[in-house]
Amino acid sequence: CEGARRGGRRREVGSESLAHGRQARKKRAEKKTQREEEEALIEFHRSYRDLFQFFCNNTTIHGAIRLVCSQHNRMKTAFWAVLWLCTFGMMYWQFGQLFAEYFSYPVSLNINLDSDKLVFPAVTVCTLNPYRYTQIKGELEELDRITEQTLYDLYKYNSSNTLGAHPRGRRDLRETWPHPPQRLCNQNKSDCFYQTYSSGVDAVREWYRFHYINILSRLRDTSPSPGEDMLDNFIFACRFNQDSCNQANYSHFHHPMYGNCYTFNGKNSSNLWMSSMPGIKNGLSLTLRTEQNDFIPLLSTVTGARVMVHGQDEPAFMDDGGFNLRPGVETSISMRKEALDRLGGNYGDCTKNGSDVPVENLYRSKYTQQVCIRSCFQENMIKECGCAYIFYPLPKNAEFCDYRKHNSWGYCYYKLQDAFSSDRLGCFTKCRKPCSVTSYELSAGYARWPSVTSQDWIFRMLSRQNNYTINNKRNGVAKLNIFFKELKFKTNSESPSVTTVTLLSNLATQWSLWFGSSVLSVVEMAELIFDLLVITFLMLLRRFRSRYWSPGRGGRGAQEVASTPASSLPPHFCPHSTPPSSSPPGPATSAALTAPPPAYATLGPCPSPSSLVRTSSSTYTLGEP
Repeated sequence: CEGARRGGRRREVGSESLAHGRQARKKRAEKKTQREEEEALIEFHRSYRDLFQFFCNNTTIHGAIRLVCSQHNRMKTAFWAVLWLCTFGMMYWQFGQLFAEYFSYPVSLNINLDSDKLVFPAVTVCTLNPYRYTQIKGELEELDRITEQTLYDLYKYNSSNTLGAHPRGRRDLRETWPHPPQRLCNQNKSDCFYQTYSSGVDAVREWYRFHYINILSRLRDTSPSPGEDMLDNFIFACRFNQDSCNQANYSHFHHPMYGNCYTFNGKNSSNLWMSSMPGIKNGLSLTLRTEQNDFIPLLSTVTGARVMVHGQDEPAFMDDGGFNLRPGVETSISMRKEALDRLGGNYGDCTKNGSDVPVENLYRSKYTQQVCIRSCFQENMIKECGCAYIFYPLPKNAEFCDYRKHNSWGYCYYKLQDAFSSDRLGCFTKCRKPCSVTSYELSAGYARWPSVTSQDWIFRMLSRQNNYTINNKRNGVAKLNIFFKELKFKTNSESPSVTTVTLLSNLATQWSLWFGSSVLSVVEMAELIFDLLVITFLMLLRRFRSRYWSPGRGGRGAQEVASTPASSLPPHFCPHSTPPSSSPPGPATSAALTAPPPAYATLGPCPSPSSLVRTSSSTYTLGEP
């Protein structure tokens, strides 16, 4: 009996131990499940329907809720779906228009009017008398005689009284000059350049000019002899702002076609002139001598002077921006300053200082488009013809063209000039516009000067002052006044029409117009797209696994299934497992684990951990000791 009681107590203790073990395992399973649920920080919906329904019920976008609340009425659902999609389409079409406008980089022109003291521009005045240099005087006389013979042969005109030369025969002309006025040929005479003129005067002048620059290129120094470049020989009087000019206010240079030139208030001036008041009395006033000295009458056929207004750091291109003064006339030029600031980069094709232009600046001055174009032509001239054009700066290791050294440079020059005019050289394409440009708008007024009643005493005073007797009074003088019309100057500046802030504002306006939502609604749309991508990826992954783990895969598939961790299986789903048998674990149990898993269609909800514990506990019984 005592043994039976001890056995009963042992069985009761065993039963209590088994019960305590089951409770402990149950608590551990519940804690594990709770911990897994707490660690699931990111959850995704099971289907597109669930995701779309959740989005429509919780989004702040107007009209989305109508797709859910009217789901029992298919007509309303279809209507709101079509309306919602059309609204989205219109909105994104507007977005496309806004982005297209933004990336076209439009600009707005801002006009500002300011008033302040202004720096007086540089003024260049030329005599229109090309200089007859002493070093080449004999060659120029020979050229005059050949020209006289040409005029006689073509037009039967005897110009000996005009040129002061003696005619020569055609034989002498051919022996002396390699290029007759009819044509210019290449080196082997296989091709010739012909140019026609509607005027015989233009033809003779062009031919004379061609030979003149050939002769001029042989001079090492083109500066006139001392005394010829004196300011008093050309300008009788000079005043600025009621003060007389001095030698520090001007610089001198010689132009092959326009003779002696003087630049007032240039970059070499000691002190730049400032204009604090507008009007003719507060500008530059010049009294010029315009008599023709007959230096080279076949080269210069104009009487007067040539004037150009330009910036201090810009070269004087007398051919492009200059204008002529008429003798016996007072010319008054009123100026108005204008500045233009362009946007570079994506907003416009301009350059700030020319450093990004593939053309070397031969003028060593501020970059302008004309400076670049002339430098480009000179580069092509040296490359194609082997010599430099005398009207443009001479680069290093180059020499000016002379038909004694380059007998076919004339043919090459005119061919190159034709290609330059049609932009086959690419100079106009390479030379971009500068981003900052300062210009002067000029207005001219003319009056007879001096008047009939005052000309006698004016001419007498000028003659005594300059110790020079004027033979032809009215044709020998001219007066020039240059002044600011007003001290107001206009600045035209470009600014972006559509900035990043403007683009965002326009996008927000369109978004609010079509959906009445905010930036957070955009985040909701981004979240919806992200969830769609994740769900699509998971569905593709499940389909891939289902196909890869099909029953026909054999032992390889079973081994991979057996080695797949439980965490990779879809959440809230598990295979329908049969209750374990009452037999203890052994070889049969391990063999059952190698069976292929069921298809995804047989997946059902997982049993709770408590039911698993109960099943396990009911399977095994405590044996007798």
